[in-house]
Amino acid sequence: MKDIRSIDVARVAIRMAMSRREDEAALKERYGKEGIKVAAVDYGGEYINSISKIIERAVVAAKREGVVEDNHVGEGAVAGATHEAIMQIKDKAMGLNIGGKIGIAFYGEHLCVCAFFAVGMLNLNEVAIGLGHRSLKY
Repeated sequence: MKDIRSIDVARVAIRMAMSRREDEAALKERYGKEGIKVAAVDYGGEYINSISKIIERAVVAAKREGVVEDNHVGEGAVAGATHEAIMQIKDKAMGLNIGGKIGIAFYGEHLCVCAFFAVGMLNLNEVAIGLGHRSLKY
């Protein structure tokens, strides 16, 4: 295994969250060659009502792409890291709409989830980013 640290996995999750949909396949292939498992999922909606849906979509994407195993350990790690990431943007997003992407990366013992969202209403948007990390050993 290469010497990849949690901060390196976090960078990959951030890149996945910031990627355009048409770039996801190339990034997945690139990181796959390095042994890093990745996934990304788009999301938009009202912040408060969307929290559980965002977590569910992240878990489904991570399982579908083989980032984590289909069990309570993998699901719980993704759910916890996603919750942490979206809670980091709550002060900016409370009562407003969000739209953007969740990026997920896993390597070694490091699972990182990045929430990268435009926050606002109409065309008046701020940008917010949150990041969660969990240790996961299979």
